[in-house]
Amino acid sequence: MKTNDGKKVIYRPDVLEFVTVGIEFCAFLEKSQGRPRQDFIDTMLKLLPLLYVKAQLLPAVESDGTFLPTGKVTEQDYDYIRRTVYDLMPDEDQYLDVSYERDMETDETQWKSLSEHLADIYQPVRNFLATYQDGVEDCMTDALWAVRDQFELYWGEALVDALKRLHRVRYATAD
Repeated sequence: MKTNDGKKVIYRPDVLEFVTVGIEFCAFLEKSQGRPRQDFIDTMLKLLPLLYVKAQLLPAVESDGTFLPTGKVTEQDYDYIRRTVYDLMPDEDQYLDVSYERDMETDETQWKSLSEHLADIYQPVRNFLATYQDGVEDCMTDALWAVRDQFELYWGEALVDALKRLHRVRYATAD
């Protein structure tokens, strides 16, 4: 798929910026084991808003699913990220969150997990990056469609929830 200027969508600046921020986000999570807690929080509070903005700017592409990539992130990879975050913040991982259900006009309280939110963001972003790195353009286009669709359906909200939790932890214990 090409844009009006003849460039392939997968090489547009907004896609490349998402790739750049995604690489930074994934690499940071992958290397966070044993990192100082405050450094982790402060960096996540900078990376998550960037990732959200860059995901919103991803172009809409069409996909018939022919070249949808298989997931590259294994269950062990997911658990490693989840466990790393949990180990950094065990007392802040589980929290109650109240959300308003518009359809039923009720408040709903749910237990949520910061480590699961971050692993839930990591998985589709890392899957996209792995496919993008392979360089097969049809697969890259379908991976772009998939990561944008998954952002709209679930990991965008997980990102907002993680950001909200990290903000509360960071500024409730501010020096």
